[in-house]
Amino acid sequence: MEKIFSQLLTVIHFFAALILIAIALITMVWSVYEIIIHLLADNKEEFLPLILQSIGATIIAAAIVDVARYMIEEDVFHDKELRDPEEARRTITKIMVIISIAVSIEGLVYIFKAGTEDLHLLIYPACLILVSSISVVALGLYQRLSIDIEKKEGKGIIMQNDYDADNTTHRSFDDDSRG
Repeated sequence: MEKIFSQLLTVIHFFAALILIAIALITMVWSVYEIIIHLLADNKEEFLPLILQSIGATIIAAAIVDVARYMIEEDVFHDKELRDPEEARRTITKIMVIISIAVSIEGLVYIFKAGTEDLHLLIYPACLILVSSISVVALGLYQRLSIDIEKKEGKGIIMQNDYDADNTTHRSFDDDSRG
């Protein structure tokens, strides 16, 4: 029963990833379509916000494709969890960078809109850019702390070449006896 349930979840993850890829591709195509239609139109005053919005949508779509790729690789082909701290750090870093970029682009779009309409509307985009900046700083702190943890865990890893001749005892990185 557990094997059937595991296979069912694998199929569900695969179809969810395919749906995410389809949505991302539709988003990218729609962004390009909007730009082309706007280029052919007579009214060009909203062009820069549209470009920034299309860039943001494309970045988010690329992030969605990356998440779908990750789902397929990990849940469908490998069927494993994030057991390695370095792998977890890289995955979280990738996701946080994408989120930070999307939030900052959204802030830029709203700054252009607020700057042309009403200056009192600049509070929201300024908060978005502030949040994006804070998330980048937090990501740097997270990376620093997780690298320190990876180094500490690495000291306890048993090296294959450090086995004694009888293969009954072993040394780790933090073992000072090298004899």
